[in-house]
Amino acid sequence: MLSLILTLIIGVCVGYIAGKLTKSSSNNMLIDCVIGIVGGIVGRLLFGLLGFASTNMLGYLISSLVGAVVLICIINAVKKK
Repeated sequence: MLSLILTLIIGVCVGYIAGKLTKSSSNNMLIDCVIGIVGGIVGRLLFGLLGFASTNMLGYLISSLVGAVVLICIINAVKKK
């Protein structure tokens, strides 16, 4: 339960960072934060499938950031079509 709460909190922060890194086209901090939360969950799932586990704050941050960046890139690719 604690890891889910930690993923959500970090996801909000990482969504903002990922939006700035990818120059997200949303221009809306709230949307970037929601993408960060979902991306954090996606990142944890992706890392789990690859056999990596987040055991500390840095691990949560990295997995959430990777998930959010991947999610933003997918959203931007779908919007361009």
